[in-house]
Amino acid sequence: MKENVLDVLMYLFENYFYEEPETQPDRDSLEQNLHEAGFTNGEIEKAFKWLDGLAEQRFQPELNMRTDEPVRVFAGNEIVRLDTGCRDFLMYLSNCGVLDAQRRELVLDRLMALESHEIDLEDVKWVVLMVLFNQPGQEANFAWMEDLMFDSEQDYRH
Repeated sequence: MKENVLDVLMYLFENYFYEEPETQPDRDSLEQNLHEAGFTNGEIEKAFKWLDGLAEQRFQPELNMRTDEPVRVFAGNEIVRLDTGCRDFLMYLSNCGVLDAQRRELVLDRLMALESHEIDLEDVKWVVLMVLFNQPGQEANFAWMEDLMFDSEQDYRH
């Protein structure tokens, strides 16, 4: 049995969203396929709730966030759940232009929505990839992030 919401999200992303099939399956058929893959009702429901949260934020107007802010201070709950490596990676993506301030905040929101006590660097990479995939106009950043997903030896400097 699969036990992690991120496992469900990654399964959906790899099998249904990423390849952009000719026909988009409806929620009921996706749920049935997830059951057949061994996921539990609770994890499936949490994954759909996570995706709904992502979809709601996709259509919100641009936030009026200053882009010249030198530092993003992480909140206490973010520090507890995201180790230094995860926070460094997010700052690296912000500094090199892959994540603007609005998308960085969206990534942080979706990471906190995972309800996992420990979030590792691979989890962060997957969430960034899913957020960029879901955002219009982010094709180049998505492709860059996709290439980065398979480069585990890189050192991230912010």
